[in-house]
Amino acid sequence: MNENLAASDRALPIVVQKFGGSSVADVSRIQQVADRVVHTVRQGHRVVVVVSAMGKTTDQLMALAHEVTEAPDRRELDMLLTAGERIAMALLAIAIRARGLPATSLTGSQCGILTNDASGGARIVEVRPLRVQDALDQGHVVIVAGFQGVSYRREITTLGRGGSDTTAVALAAALRAQACEIYSDVDGVYSADPRIVPKAVRLKNMSHDEMLALARSGAKVLGADAVAYARMHGIALYARAADDRPGETVVRYDMPQDRPWITGVAHRPAVDWLQFTIRSAQHAAVDAVLQHHNLAPILAVEHNGTATWLLGRDVADAVDPAYDRALQAILALLDPGDTEHCTGTLVSIVGPGVGREPKILGAFRQVVADVLGQPAAFVFAHGLSLSVLVTADQASSLLSALHAHFVEETPWFAARS
Repeated sequence: MNENLAASDRALPIVVQKFGGSSVADVSRIQQVADRVVHTVRQGHRVVVVVSAMGKTTDQLMALAHEVTEAPDRRELDMLLTAGERIAMALLAIAIRARGLPATSLTGSQCGILTNDASGGARIVEVRPLRVQDALDQGHVVIVAGFQGVSYRREITTLGRGGSDTTAVALAAALRAQACEIYSDVDGVYSADPRIVPKAVRLKNMSHDEMLALARSGAKVLGADAVAYARMHGIALYARAADDRPGETVVRYDMPQDRPWITGVAHRPAVDWLQFTIRSAQHAAVDAVLQHHNLAPILAVEHNGTATWLLGRDVADAVDPAYDRALQAILALLDPGDTEHCTGTLVSIVGPGVGREPKILGAFRQVVADVLGQPAAFVFAHGLSLSVLVTADQASSLLSALHAHFVEETPWFAARS
């Protein structure tokens, strides 16, 4: 292919493709990704590829850091962890060049992803994809290291959980891409985790709000920050399997009006929670702390001027700076008797009918009571989700029961095409 595209070729649509760690776990899978990218180019697209680190590389690097010290410095940890994506991007660029196409690999900082200065959980504040656009105009496939950027102080930063998804969406928005395709080891988003609920079905399409609620409730296919970014910029997401299995889930704005009330069920296992009660006078101050740290609490129904809120961190995250800083700020605002630390699994139903159809809350409470043998102390609400905190051994049976009632047995789900 000519190193410099003709003017007409510069008008070819841009596609952003993101491949997760399992999709680039070894050389053979990287070769398969390279074949897919070449096929997309030959179909008449300019392609930007975002890659995660190979397989369990990030976990291995994190383990190495904790062998050195129990509390590794966050700045140096970011420098270490971003090496994983750089390895994957360079190998993929080499593979694509071996197939006769020019390719350029770029780190997050090189492709203009600018973040705030929060090590370990930075937020994108601006994208300046000048080098990406230049490389595309020269006929190159551009491979970008996901999960990373650079702060206004020129510090290398990582974007936190699901950061490679966020990288892909941010680039798709900045480049006005035709599509943002997210490839992983599953063929889309399901109405429940199929490993727990065998009758779970793949969801053909859903709104950004539905997907955001599922992600925040524990669904793993798409990262919550990425979905929120896509919602803000109007980017459609296509969740597909990297191994060419048919089927996909499309997340977009233009959804049919006759939506089912319930989209699916989800769970967040093994989570450390802070459950706290706030009074009306404390609401604004606590809300300001959460917004500052970009954290979304789960809320119980307010009663007599007080409300119970739930804030969680996955146990797998050994250190979560945003959560830890928010936690300390919130505890400073509240009385000790109004806070409780606990561990458990959050089980949720998600759908556009939550908060709109009164029957859903009553039915949710009844299913929970039937499974647990007693009414739930608190039913938490957040956006399009209703949730309850249970012990780990109760979660599977409750997920199955909720899925059976809201997805398999009732007309609330039957309207989905």
